[in-house]
Amino acid sequence: MNRLSNSVSDLLKLAFVLFGLGIQVISGQSDSLRRVSEHNYAGPGDAQTPNPRQMGGASTSSLLIGTGDEVEVAIYDAPDLSVHGRVGADGTISMPLIGYVPIAGLTSSQAEASIEERLLREKVLNNPQVSVYVKEYTGSGISVTGEVSKPGVYSALGPHRLFDILQDAGGLTDRASDSVIISHRDSEHPRTVELPRDADGLSRLNVELLPGDTVIVPKAGIVYVLGAVNKPGGYVLNSEAGTVLRVLAAAGGPSQGAAVGGTKMLRRTPAGLQELPVPLKKLLHAKAMDIPVQADDIVFVPNSRLKQVLNAGTLATTASTAAIYRLP
Repeated sequence: MNRLSNSVSDLLKLAFVLFGLGIQVISGQSDSLRRVSEHNYAGPGDAQTPNPRQMGGASTSSLLIGTGDEVEVAIYDAPDLSVHGRVGADGTISMPLIGYVPIAGLTSSQAEASIEERLLREKVLNNPQVSVYVKEYTGSGISVTGEVSKPGVYSALGPHRLFDILQDAGGLTDRASDSVIISHRDSEHPRTVELPRDADGLSRLNVELLPGDTVIVPKAGIVYVLGAVNKPGGYVLNSEAGTVLRVLAAAGGPSQGAAVGGTKMLRRTPAGLQELPVPLKKLLHAKAMDIPVQADDIVFVPNSRLKQVLNAGTLATTASTAAIYRLP
């Protein structure tokens, strides 16, 4: 009987110990939950959003927010305070409980800090964490000028890359150079990008453009091949050096009845137009060094059947209406 009484007593002692441990565990959990809840907004709305800073959503862009820009302001653990809209004409955005907050002229990071300070000052949140994402910069677009079909200013909505903007501008004209110049608003050093012909180069050089950038497509150098050739016209010089034989080959060579011995080249100089002899017969037989050509040169091959006189004014007029081709 005494043994049974002792066993019951031991069991009761063990139960009291386990009960005490359970209270400590529950108390510890309650303290942890209470510490977490101190960061939360004490108001309606039970749903919680992920921390935008932990997700990498906070913008590190140095671009300034302007009036009319579309912004999205996310408040961690307070989705009812988050807003999505455009910056007003006065440079502010309206937010619940704290009213209008000026953010124009600030970067995304600066706007985040300004909204957090306002939430603290108004005692809306104890530890506000804000993310500002600019979905559209409308204050400054991307300018495209030069040898494109539709030069102008294009909206910088979302990310833009070089070839996207060139496509929006209607593509390059026949007289466009093989390179473009990109001028950044806050930089004094423009960047020149060579336009590649292969797919790998297209993806590698398809650089990202920013609001305020200017894309300039220069006019390429053109050499005109006129007279008794199979494909007369203007030929765009690319990055490779052009020569008389190279442009003549692109023009299909001399046509039947060409007086190759009378071939001339007209070149613009500071002193005016200069006529240069071209020993085409020797060039075709590799008995003379090939002659480099320059932009706006006119190579003229006369016809032996017709009496043709090299007249600078006539050739210049003909060149201005000639079809334009690109050298292979």
